[in-house]
Amino acid sequence: MKVLNKRYLALVVAGAMGLSACGSDGKDGEDGTTPPPPTVGGSQVTNVEMLSHTLEEGLVRFEFEITNEEGVLITGLEEASAEVAALTEKGIQRSRDGSVGGSANVSTEGASLTMTQDGRYEFIAPMAAVNAGTEGLIRLAVGGGDNIAKSRYIVVDKTENIHTTSTATCQSCHVDFLASSIKHSSYTAINAEGETDLVAGCMACHNHVPRDVDDSGSSLNTGGYAKNSLQKIGHINHQKFEKDFAPSNCYTCHAEPIETVYSQQTCIDCHDTANVETSNLAATFNSFNEGSDMRLFHKKIAEKKAVHEEHSLATSQVYNNELGEFCTDISLFKGEEQLDLEGLTSDGTISYIGAYLHGYENASIVGRAARSYSATFDAAGSATLCFSSLDELFPEIIASSRVTFNFGEDAGYDGVTLHGYSDALSGTEYARRHSVTADSCTTCHTNGSNYHKNGSYNDGGLGCVACHNNGQDRNAKSSAPGFGPMVHSMHWGVGNTATDPDGEANSAAKLNAENCVACHAEGIDIDAIPNQYILSKAYNGGESGVMTSPVTANCFACHNDDSAKNHMLQQGGEINVEKLEDWYTLPTSESCSTCHAEGKSYGIEKFHVFER
Repeated sequence: MKVLNKRYLALVVAGAMGLSACGSDGKDGEDGTTPPPPTVGGSQVTNVEMLSHTLEEGLVRFEFEITNEEGVLITGLEEASAEVAALTEKGIQRSRDGSVGGSANVSTEGASLTMTQDGRYEFIAPMAAVNAGTEGLIRLAVGGGDNIAKSRYIVVDKTENIHTTSTATCQSCHVDFLASSIKHSSYTAINAEGETDLVAGCMACHNHVPRDVDDSGSSLNTGGYAKNSLQKIGHINHQKFEKDFAPSNCYTCHAEPIETVYSQQTCIDCHDTANVETSNLAATFNSFNEGSDMRLFHKKIAEKKAVHEEHSLATSQVYNNELGEFCTDISLFKGEEQLDLEGLTSDGTISYIGAYLHGYENASIVGRAARSYSATFDAAGSATLCFSSLDELFPEIIASSRVTFNFGEDAGYDGVTLHGYSDALSGTEYARRHSVTADSCTTCHTNGSNYHKNGSYNDGGLGCVACHNNGQDRNAKSSAPGFGPMVHSMHWGVGNTATDPDGEANSAAKLNAENCVACHAEGIDIDAIPNQYILSKAYNGGESGVMTSPVTANCFACHNDDSAKNHMLQQGGEINVEKLEDWYTLPTSESCSTCHAEGKSYGIEKFHVFER
């Protein structure tokens, strides 16, 4: 069957209609002529427009047009290759011996590559196991060599619903796999419309069926193409992501229901690796009914997610009670219904209720005002936490709150914590800027729990700000101060290796640091950053008494060589200058936004990615 590309089909129809049109064919007495379009014999970028493809007995026939980076037709193409990974009862499969699916290039016996007109080619790719009824996926690439650049891999066609993940779910963490330094990133494919089709491109080699091996472990040319099936890459290789990534959180990668599973090996891969009991695995697998959702076999993280989504926390404005104490009321809701915090604590549903008082200035948290409190409960179920005195005085006082649902051996880490912040004692509204999206942490840290100490990944790490802020002056393993700089450093700065006893880099090093869109999906407004110092002993070997200007603190977390540092200092940035009295009221002199604000000549978006 011949399949025409939609755009080409439209051109064919338009051309047919044009045959009946009236009009001049040139000057009176002369035949009209159309000069041929320009052509080139080389390219730095090769663009492919698929015109049609046909599956026939023992071959695949492709028709396509190629242009260079300027849209000019290319002549002299000498290289092309194609693969067919066939859909079998075992799933997608392409055997190296050609018994299932197939592959071919211009050197394959019986192959031909012919230019039918300037820039247009026909490639005949012999594949013995292919016929007109073959389903699966078809991949093509052209070019390569000295003159014509190799094109992107193109998924010319694929059967619907052959994979249960998507480009979007993979690139929620990887953002742009093609631009990464990860192995085989250059194989990132596009579809016939030019849109990235990451999963299908990978599946051309990493099939559902792994490559066969003999008793000695040597690879054979039967089975699938690669020893690692795509599901093994997803389920097993990602377990090397060492901090709070849960392979059992199926919903992270499988956004839609999994209604077809081709092999029980998909389950065994994980269960064997995790040393999970597999005696009942076959019975469970066999009880799976086609059309139901396989994700439902893994429920624990879904339960945690539901707890977070179904509940909310209200934290009252700080007030003084009749004893002169500083108090805040914490209320827990499920939908519109207020729950009894005292009863939930007594029965073990809630493991922790806590609060801190903070200094607040210029829409920023600038220190810890008090940490020790007494708690009482009222008839409505709210908890009242009162602080008898302040450890440090600030012009404005707010409260942060935490309520943790009890999961796991240590709920401070394994539980689900809800966070809240109150308005100030004076009535000033809490409005601290939080420039990351709610799912920016949980996209990659998928286990549904806390990082530590009842501090949750949910809501973009909002709860972490209670301890990691402008004035708390945490060392954070000498990574970086505050919240934003610390997160930057822990992923891509010196903090990346700080949590490993042997100084090994963590998994974030495999992601592109410039892909800021992973967390900052709505971009960054440098002008909106409060012009206010951050206490910075994390940049000073753990020695307190110093402060750093805010934009500089964020940038230096990743760009920490001497050249970058000198540039920041020359533009008024300050690193580890002496902490002054009332430091949080003093403006800084850094002028970063003059050049680096979005839209400026050297705007941050020109060097970092803020769009997917």
